[in-house]
Amino acid sequence: MANIVVLGAGLGGTIAAYQLRDQLGTEHVVSVIGKGETFSFVPSNPWVAVGWRDQSSVEVDLVSVFRSHNIKFHPQGASRLHPVERRIELADGLSVSYDYLVIATGPDLAFDEIEGFGPTADTHSICQIDHALETKKAVEALIDNPGPVVIGAVQGASCFGPAYEFAFILDKVLRDAKVRDRVPMTYITSEPYIGHLGLDGVGDTKGLLEGQLRQHHIKWICNARVEKIGDDKISVSELAEDGTVLRAHDIQSSFTMLLPAFRGVEAIRGTAGLTNPRGFVIIDKHQRSPAFPEIFAVGVCVAIPPIGPTAVPVGVPKTGFMIESMVTATVRNIARLLKNETPDAQATWNAVCLADFGDTGVAFVAKPQIPPRNVNWSSSGAWVHAAKVGFEKYYLHKMRAGTAEPIYERLALHALGIEKLKEINIEKTQTTAPK
Repeated sequence: MANIVVLGAGLGGTIAAYQLRDQLGTEHVVSVIGKGETFSFVPSNPWVAVGWRDQSSVEVDLVSVFRSHNIKFHPQGASRLHPVERRIELADGLSVSYDYLVIATGPDLAFDEIEGFGPTADTHSICQIDHALETKKAVEALIDNPGPVVIGAVQGASCFGPAYEFAFILDKVLRDAKVRDRVPMTYITSEPYIGHLGLDGVGDTKGLLEGQLRQHHIKWICNARVEKIGDDKISVSELAEDGTVLRAHDIQSSFTMLLPAFRGVEAIRGTAGLTNPRGFVIIDKHQRSPAFPEIFAVGVCVAIPPIGPTAVPVGVPKTGFMIESMVTATVRNIARLLKNETPDAQATWNAVCLADFGDTGVAFVAKPQIPPRNVNWSSSGAWVHAAKVGFEKYYLHKMRAGTAEPIYERLALHALGIEKLKEINIEKTQTTAPK
């Protein structure tokens, strides 16, 4: 009997625990170390931040789900990993030992790297459910007292989709409240161009997202390096391609929401041989640590180099599709090791994203996520909003039921299928149109 421990109870950690229990049966022990007793569906946070969802509707009680699936749960969180001892020190001083470990911690949010940045300083956040709930109060105050708004992502950020989502969702909320005409909006991003997304674009995300920003009267600044944030002003350097300062901006803002750069969490950051200087876990093609072969890692905590050089640092996103693929490969490889077989599974690292804009949206599929690609597709329309709502409902059901079924591949095929149907309908219309 082996002890398999999952460190982290977010998207990657939870589905890893479900898949491990499903694949390994009851002869091995599966345990999860999380921070708190609930799973929160992070993609819903932009909706929570404008009052379209409440907290209870996007959270899952993990205690009862794990108990029903014979998964041990330690919700007190981890204070430090000791890989040489194969031991995790918990926040309450106790320890959990393991034969195999899956690190799925997600990121630490590096708000402290910029003066005045973060929900405890002068900006708002949608990165966590508690941040989104506080942002909701600020949105209500903005409606009561309209003023300039700045949305975006700072240098080193790797998760750009939610920033675009929140900009357009907030735009709709302000339009519905009939105060949008009194709210100048600026989108600032470390991306070299709109729609880069840390992926050098997918399909025509540049054209689609630039078009949406123009249509919604949102100005933008790319290659933006945030220097300092105050309670009513943001100092930004716009860089040229060679990294020199092209121009400086002092942007007035009464409401600011910027996504931060990520780094590895404190419990693993600085572990010799395990993590890179930024604290992300170094893995091989089988999701396995070269220095500690009993350790695997999945999700945002994994070290991935950027697509290429940019004037302002831009990270690569770890999307749900990629994370699900990492989990499936990891579970198979652990199962093989338990049978004294060699790991053989590799993650596909594809990407599928539904970016909701309130009443419309943009979808993209990148297979693989890092170019060159076999599939490089993007589209927009009201169907994306409907698909995002449906996906949220299904995923939360999956989490509450403890279902190990992968979903992102099916979602990608569904999105591509919708586009194919559109093409067929266009061809039929052109063929049957009167001359």
